[in-house]
Amino acid sequence: MMEKKYFILIPLLLATFIHLVNPVGFPDIFFDEGIYMRRAMNTIDTGNPQESYLYDHPYFGQIVLAGVLQITNYPPDNISTDPDSLQSLYLIPRIFMGIVAIVSTFLIYEIAKVKFGNDVALLSSSLFAVMPYTWIFDRILLDAILLPFLLSSILLAIHFAKSQGNTWLAPVSGILLGLAIFTKVPAFVFIPLVIWLIFQKRGKLSDMLIWIIPVLLIPMLWPANSIMLDQFDLWVKDVLWQSQRSNSILEIIGYFILIDPVLFVIGFAGIVYSAITKNKFVMFWFVPFIAFLSLIGFKQYFHWIPVIPILCIAASIWLLDMPKKVKYLQSKTIHYGIIGAILVFGFSSTVLIITNDVSYNQFEALSFVLENQNKQSTILASPVYTWILYDVFDIDNVPKDYAMILFGPVETKKITVIADAHFMLDQSRGDKLVQAYNNTKSIQFFNGKVKDFDTRIYPYTNMRINQEGFSIDVRTGQWDK
Repeated sequence: MMEKKYFILIPLLLATFIHLVNPVGFPDIFFDEGIYMRRAMNTIDTGNPQESYLYDHPYFGQIVLAGVLQITNYPPDNISTDPDSLQSLYLIPRIFMGIVAIVSTFLIYEIAKVKFGNDVALLSSSLFAVMPYTWIFDRILLDAILLPFLLSSILLAIHFAKSQGNTWLAPVSGILLGLAIFTKVPAFVFIPLVIWLIFQKRGKLSDMLIWIIPVLLIPMLWPANSIMLDQFDLWVKDVLWQSQRSNSILEIIGYFILIDPVLFVIGFAGIVYSAITKNKFVMFWFVPFIAFLSLIGFKQYFHWIPVIPILCIAASIWLLDMPKKVKYLQSKTIHYGIIGAILVFGFSSTVLIITNDVSYNQFEALSFVLENQNKQSTILASPVYTWILYDVFDIDNVPKDYAMILFGPVETKKITVIADAHFMLDQSRGDKLVQAYNNTKSIQFFNGKVKDFDTRIYPYTNMRINQEGFSIDVRTGQWDK
């Protein structure tokens, strides 16, 4: 039997396979991923992490991404207009996100091992590694980038709380949470969890003080930079706008169930069980986040990312404790058989979807536009494509994304539109987007693999969240008719 110290190899090997087997082909390239790639390229080009006048998120995510791209001498010189070559432009950042997910798997194992023992550590990290929700961590998203910093902060705080814990662990934990908040502001909701862990050691305010100073100071670099740029009024305006956008939490619960119904059921069962058994660690992690998510802000399915680890941990505690509550499960064969079945189901479901190339269609459409471009035409496209058009191929008349025409004039008489699913959805944002669609005619339609999957059947319900790689209509015409 494998020694317990080697248990960590199981989830790490599983996570490595899941996240690196097909990094660019699945999932499709999402709108926001293009934004973060654009901002990373801007950081490399200008040395300034602030892009234009929009203050929607702090800078650390694009600084990290820019650092990865800079180290890898990005973009490569041998890029052509061939779809395979274009698709490779997302290879390095997607591999980086896969590595981030693998590191997060390791940190979940360590947190669970210290707090709840080897069995919970092995099961929770394995759930995190193989359940279908894990593919979302492969997207280039701030929520996934901040996760290792958040998990490291929690892990160091746990070690600090031990009687033999070194004093330096507290400020380093604070620095890491400060960096997580500097990546995306909602990470501040985990302050109560880490403060509680820090306070457990000696109950001294001085411990909390040395911890919280970097937590507060590091994110302050964001408004401080806006003051240096004489744009603090814009910072206030945009932060308020971000906080005032809102939709129902039921919407993203629906997406969670669509993506990973098993993890949803066992995760929330674990949360309920933790509430009944008064597991403060689980509740301090989960409750502030879910309260924040319920009360404020525009929510998307990937905003669950920071609580996926605790859902896996809570599910593992519940599943492993079940024999104490249910006599039928006191048989180890039945008990471990159920747990094994969950893991096998999760792994097989994930493999069935991640081995498909659903993004290739996007690069076929981009290739067509590049090879048939008219220099006198404005190209209206998602950020998925635009940074490639002007940063890699130096093409003029390419707004940062198609929505820019809502705030300024179109400089050319002719336009080309890459009308993907996101563009079609966003037509409700303004009449100019409707005009751009109605004043153009389709010259090439790319179906992708949309017909290959019955999205009513699980796990192919996941493909409903990958529709930007399906049904792309390239259109041209006159801006004014």
